[in-house]
Amino acid sequence: MKKLFLVLACSVFYFLQSFAQSFEVKIDSAFNATTPFFTAASPLIQYTGRIDFSNTNLPRYWSPGVYVAMKFKGDAVTCIINDQELWGKNHNYLEVVVDNEKKRIQTKYKKNYISITNLTNAVHTLTICKNTESNIGFIEFGGVFCKSLLKPSIKPKRKIEFIGNSITCGASSDMSEIPCGKGVWHDQHNAYMAYGPVTARALHSQWHLSSVSGIGLIHSCCNMDIIMPPVFDKIEMRGDSLQWNFNNYQPDVVTVCLGQNDGIQDSTKFCTAYVDFIQTLRGHYPKAQIVLLTSPMADEKLKAVLKNQINGVLNFLSKKGDKKISKYFFSKSYNGGCDYHPSLSEHQLIAAELTAYLKKLMQW
Repeated sequence: MKKLFLVLACSVFYFLQSFAQSFEVKIDSAFNATTPFFTAASPLIQYTGRIDFSNTNLPRYWSPGVYVAMKFKGDAVTCIINDQELWGKNHNYLEVVVDNEKKRIQTKYKKNYISITNLTNAVHTLTICKNTESNIGFIEFGGVFCKSLLKPSIKPKRKIEFIGNSITCGASSDMSEIPCGKGVWHDQHNAYMAYGPVTARALHSQWHLSSVSGIGLIHSCCNMDIIMPPVFDKIEMRGDSLQWNFNNYQPDVVTVCLGQNDGIQDSTKFCTAYVDFIQTLRGHYPKAQIVLLTSPMADEKLKAVLKNQINGVLNFLSKKGDKKISKYFFSKSYNGGCDYHPSLSEHQLIAAELTAYLKKLMQW
């Protein structure tokens, strides 16, 4: 028994020691550079998502889930992240991932120097993902200070696009720091740990989140003046601006998770709009497998309606000759987060369902 106790004690000690050596993040409004600087235009920096590259030294992006990745050598790295500070007060949340260890942080200034320290003097990978969505404001990646920036790993060949609303954005899911009803609405956003990116990482795939909280197919909530079809071709969907070039990202799979904000609508009107939207997607993505999803937070009444509507849309398009469209109905309603949205743990469950389905569908 004593021997077992010693083993357990040592295990706990090494766990705590390892945790204590975890990387640290510091955010400042100024930085005294003593290491080389690599501009955001460096070919050694990878970008994934809908991004405005009008200024290659300050790529700008709004959408949740857009991520920047790099490989560097050294015991520290500092990145410049500009925040729009929309309305003079909004600050975006980011997920900082070093060698698969992650930390969720929030910007503090209009120009943020995000320093990551307490690393071993070795080769590391770094990913910075935008956790908050378009209407919180854009961010710009302004470059990186480090001893040596290395050639990054090749991006995964597989590509997935997740189309949806607040659920897909990861809104109202993360109560790890600020509980529901406290702070401001976007304090619980976490796109990096939403079901889409979790599914993509499990399938070794790139991801895009083409999603806006509150948006619908024919009816959006919360007095929004946009719906998904007219803004889908934009870099900034919430602001309906800047044309997106679909040649920049041709996904193997596109999932469509709309209908929660529409509510129960006239089936003819809703299905007609759904068919039109899928045909628009097919025009952009001639080779993609398109998967129609029920809403993971729908109550039983709405879920039943969405099932019937999705079946109708699928049958119509299949008869029209499109054989690359399928459906997936989530097994239950996930409402453990804020405002009846899925929680982080429930996003894991949603992702597990979707991962299993896509793995079989695509033979991945």
